[in-house]
Amino acid sequence: MVPQEEGITLSGVGFSTPEAVLHDSVADVYLVSNISGDPLGADGDGFVSRVSPEGEILDLRWIDGTADGVELNAPKGMEIFGDSLYVADIDCVRIFVRTTGAPSGEICIQGAMLLNDIAVDSNGTLYVTDTGLEAGPEGLAPTDNSAIYRFFPDGRTARIASGPELGNPNGIAVGSRGIFAVTFGSGEVYQLNPENGTRTHVLDDPQLDGIEFVGAGGFLYSSWGASAIYQVTPTGQKVTVVEGVDAPASIGYDASRGRVLIPLFNLNEVWVRDVPGADAP
Repeated sequence: MVPQEEGITLSGVGFSTPEAVLHDSVADVYLVSNISGDPLGADGDGFVSRVSPEGEILDLRWIDGTADGVELNAPKGMEIFGDSLYVADIDCVRIFVRTTGAPSGEICIQGAMLLNDIAVDSNGTLYVTDTGLEAGPEGLAPTDNSAIYRFFPDGRTARIASGPELGNPNGIAVGSRGIFAVTFGSGEVYQLNPENGTRTHVLDDPQLDGIEFVGAGGFLYSSWGASAIYQVTPTGQKVTVVEGVDAPASIGYDASRGRVLIPLFNLNEVWVRDVPGADAP
C-alpha cells in the first residue's frame, strides 16, 4: 500500500489481473475480482479479494476458485442486489452470498463468449454485457458476436441486442438516465433501450472499459486508449479525473467518500482516487 496525497495505491499485495472493483456499501468493503490467468480460461483459479477503504487487505482470496465447492474461473464485473453478489465469469454469472462469499447459484448462457460487466436496477433485474472477444495471435481479438442480456428476478433470460453494431460492449451501468454501456471495440458511450435494443450515442473515446453513474446523472468511465478516468457532468462537460493510468479496467465508485476505485489490469494494482466535486458527505 502506497499512500498518496490524492488517494491510495495498492501494489504488490497479491492481486492477479484485477478486472473490477466494487464497493459493498453495506459491509463498507471493496471487492476486487482477479482473473488470475487467461481471461477466457476455465482454469478454476479466479478469486475475489476483500479490501478495507483504508487499503488493508482483509482477505486476498475471500472467494477462491481453487477451494472445494467453488467454481470461479476468470471473474470480471460484479454487482450486488440484496444479499447476493453477482460475478461475470466467461459464460456464466456466478452468484455468492454477499456476507460470507459462499456459492449460491449460477446463470449460464449457451454460446456466450466473454461475459464482462453487470448492472442491476432497483427491481433486481440484471443487465450483462458479452464483449464478444476470442483468443487471437496477439491476445484477445474482437468478433461480431457481441451481446447484451437481461436477467429477470423470476429467472427468465432475454437477449436485448447482439451483433457487431454493439461495438464490443464492456462496461454497463444503470442510473437516473437509464442504461449506459461503454465499448472496447468501437470506443463509444451509448444509452441502451432495454425494450428494443436501440442505442443513442453519447460520446466517443478509445477502448473503453468501465462506467459508473455518480450524482444526478453524471458518470465516470475508464479508457485504455487514453490511459485515463473521465467524469462527464449531467450537462455533458468532460473532466479528467485521473491520467497516466495503465489499462484501467472495470472501475467502481464509493459514493460515501466520493472515490473512484480503479483496477489496473496489467500492473496488478488497485488505485483509489478522489473524484473532484463528488457529493461525498
